[in-house]
Formats: sequence, structure tokens, C-alpha cells
Amino acid sequence: MRAGSGPRPLRLAPAMLLIWLLALVLALVGMGDQPLRDWDEGIVARVALELSQAPWSEKFLPTFWGDPYLNKPPAIHLLIAAVIGLWRAVVQAPAEALPPEWVVRLGPALLSTCLPPLLALVQLRLRPAEGGTALATAGLALTLMPLARHGRLAMLDGALLVAMALQWWAVLGLDQGLGQHLDQRLKQRPSRNLVLALVAGLATSLLLLLKAPAALPLLLAVLALRWFEPERSQLPCWPLLLCLVLGLLPGLGWHGLHLMARGPDALAMWTSQGFARVGGSLEGHSGGPGPPLLELLKGGWPWLPLWPFGLALAWRQRRQRAGHWCLGLTVLTALLVLPLGTQLPWYSLLLWPPFCLVCAPVLAWLIRSGPEGRPPAAALAAAIPWFWCGLGLLLLLAYPVAALGILPLPPATRPLLLSLGVALLAGGGLLLAHGPAGRRAGGVVLVGGVWLTLALLLSGPLWLWELNESWPVGPVAALARRQPVGATAPPLVLWREAERPSLNWYAGRRVRGSAGLEDLPPSAQGERLLLSRARPAAGDLRCAPIEPAGGFHLYRCLR
Repeated sequence: MRAGSGPRPLRLAPAMLLIWLLALVLALVGMGDQPLRDWDEGIVARVALELSQAPWSEKFLPTFWGDPYLNKPPAIHLLIAAVIGLWRAVVQAPAEALPPEWVVRLGPALLSTCLPPLLALVQLRLRPAEGGTALATAGLALTLMPLARHGRLAMLDGALLVAMALQWWAVLGLDQGLGQHLDQRLKQRPSRNLVLALVAGLATSLLLLLKAPAALPLLLAVLALRWFEPERSQLPCWPLLLCLVLGLLPGLGWHGLHLMARGPDALAMWTSQGFARVGGSLEGHSGGPGPPLLELLKGGWPWLPLWPFGLALAWRQRRQRAGHWCLGLTVLTALLVLPLGTQLPWYSLLLWPPFCLVCAPVLAWLIRSGPEGRPPAAALAAAIPWFWCGLGLLLLLAYPVAALGILPLPPATRPLLLSLGVALLAGGGLLLAHGPAGRRAGGVVLVGGVWLTLALLLSGPLWLWELNESWPVGPVAALARRQPVGATAPPLVLWREAERPSLNWYAGRRVRGSAGLEDLPPSAQGERLLLSRARPAAGDLRCAPIEPAGGFHLYRCLR
């Protein structure tokens, strides 16, 4: 991981391939062992299943339980639908069969594995002579738990980060396409610049098809960063702008098609599902900078101590390309996330790519040592390996304490303590070595040990801890599947419980929630089937128990 004299991506290709393979392992290990979670996975899976069953004329107009789906554009749903169709063809499953969890998660997981090598290529654009820093960037992106965990879920956020990184890489590559309209350099290599402009437009189209309100602000902000670069402040020439617009056509075209097909309702993904989250709190999820900053503080370990030194180094280099972009992308993603009136834990994922770009030069300097790339407060930064050693020692001491039952930790966490403790202690100790070979070994041991800990976490039951926030849907879904469906069948309702998209997915039918009598759906015969923890009692409701399931009981109720 030493800096060389102008490394090319091909020289780093073997290391990049290894990092991608390691990301692939993290994406696939234990991926299908846990059920789909609420809310996003249950909704995304159902929309994708309906797309896989839809005729070709309706493939680009997603539905949710037969109604128009107006929450998000369909890029990730179409990808999952394609995997479901392939699975169905291979195993000869009927169209109504529910695919297993690994089939639903496979497409987004594979796409998310592209992020570490892509961020390495972005770093290489910023620091062309520092191959070690590029590899450190990929190593950080590989071993951040929020990226590894969310990237394998049936959600759009991993794909969103990949599209964003691809956009950055393409815009940063337009060095030779800036300048006057008849710039001699552009005439010498026009195809490369035009292709990169087209790629930047296509990446923005993908953003438009993933999370539409964020796409155009991201593009404009990145172009502004490119425009105001310290040493290249000229405007792009018209051929590049034309290619950029051509790349935008797929995304803009789908939104035009959606608007024509569904009218003003199609604007919901820009308004109530988009810009409304900036100024207001939706569905009880309060906003402000607190939640994403807390996610950053929780999810950045063990690399978080590098962050302040990386920001200080970027500030020192603010008049150079690398510092300008590291600071600019950090501010850009912070402005997109921190002011939101609605905050969900995965919104903070936008902060992690700039985090990797900022922290990697400090990690590379710890491995390389020497005056080149020295961060501010270098003496304090050089003590970070000591901190890692101390943290590793604490984790190793916690292992026997937990094994003796003194520390109340689940047994599944103990191998994680051991793995991460050894990685931090051995990796940090080797980084304190005087020789370059020892420090390089320390970097490999540290990154490899954190990767192994993540692999152990993702292969067990702990990685999807949101499943423990509510009751398991499996037994209730099995009971719901056995009930009649149709216009004459009594409606099935969760009594005084919120609707669970994951329950709907496994039940193969929509089981709506209710807060009381006023929320019960109409019934021609006045009969309803209520799933409840206790006998429903309200007003003139008369209920008789039918069958128990997983803490719930099915009641046949009349009023």
C-alpha cells in the first residue's frame, strides 16, 4: 500500500479484484438465513414480485397490491423482478410462488459490491500518484458495517451509493474535456471525454430511477465542484454537455412516462415522498442532524479516529484537487442528509463514501509513514495504532468475562469479540513497527481482521437486529395463508396493530392493521377475521376464537 509514481488502475487491478471478491463474500454469506424485515424489504419485495408477474406493457409501471406504487421509481424493483423471473425459470416455480429471501436480496447485494472498487477509482482520480491511498479507500468501504449490512438488503440505498460514486468518477475524469470549445486536448482525445460525460448522465439517470428528488441536486452540486476546482475553473464545452443530457434521457423518460400514465399522482414521489421529508416529520420519524450524526458515531468503528485528522488534512489541501473534493463531497452529503425533517437510519449511508475518501489518506500515511501526506497534528495521529491496540486488548479481555457470564452478552457475540480484538491488537501493533513491510502487514491484518469479524456477524442471526423490534411474522403469516380470499370472504385484519409489510409478503395477501372499530374494513355479511393478542372487545363487537398462532389468536367477529 505504498504510494508509487503515477499508478494506473490496471496496476491495481489484482488488489481491486480481491477487494471485490471479499465484498462479494460479505454480500452473499448468510444472506437468505433471515426473513425480510419491515418496512422497506417487505414493500420492495412485493412491488418486485408484481412487476415480475406483469405483462411487458406494464413492466415499467409498478404496483403494490394492485394499486399504483408511487413511493419510489422502479430501478431496484425491476432488478429484483429480473432475478425472480430467472429463479422462476430455473426451478420451474409457478408465477404466484414466493421466492426465497436470497433471491429477493441477490440483485441489490451484487450491485452494492461495486462500491469499494468504485470509491478506490474515485480516490485515484483525486490522488493519481497514491495507489496505496486508493486501496485504503476500498478497504475502508469494504469494512464499514453500515455499508456491508445495508448493501445486502432488498433496499435501494446500496445501489444509490454505487450510482453516486460512478457519477463522481465520471465527472472527475473530464480533465481533458474542460476548456474552450476548440481546446486542442479535446480534439486529441474526444471519445474518452464524451464517453465519461455520457456515463455521468447515465449514473444520474440511475439516481433518478432510485431516489428521484436527490438526483438533480447531486448532479448540479458535483458539476459545481468540478467547475470551481482550484486549477480548472473553466466551463465544459457543448459536446460534453450534450452527452451529459443524452445520459439523462432514460431517467427523465421514465418520469415522463409515469406522469402520462398516472397523471398528477405521479408527482407524489417528488412531493409527499420526496421534498416533504426536508421540512416535516413523516410517520413519526423526527429529523434534524442528531440521528445521522449518531449513526455516524455508531457505525464508523474502528475507523472513526481517522476522521478528524482526515478532515484537517483535506482542509490543509483545500486549494488542491484532493482536498477540494473531499471537503466538497463531505459538505454536499451533509447538506443532503442533516437538515432533513424526516430521518431514517439508512439516510446516513450517504455520508459514508466521503468518510472513506477523507479517512483513507490518514490510514495510508500510517502504513507508509514518512513526511509525504503527513496530516495535521501528526504526532497525535501516529498514536491511533496505540488506541487500536488498547481497544483490541479490551475486547479480548471482554471475551472470557462474557464467557463466564459476568458480562451479559449473547453467546453469538463472543466470536466477534475475539476476532475484532485480535485484529485491532495485532494490526495496531504491526502498524507501530519501524519497517515498511511490518506496517504494510499491519494494514492488511487490520483490514482483514475487521472483514473477518463482519463475515462472522453477517453469517449469524445478529446482523438483522431490526427483526427483534417486533413480533415474528412467520406463524401469523402461515395462519393467514389458510384463510379464504375473495370478494365474498370476510376481511382479515390485525386488531389494534400496525400493518406489517413483511407479514403481507409471507401471507401472500394484504392484512391491514386497525386501531379500533372505526378502522375495520366494510364487510357485506358484517363478519370479519381479526388477528389479536387478546379477545377483541369494543362496542357491539362479538368474537369467537378459531385458532392460535405465534402469540396471536384468530377470531371470527360480528357486529
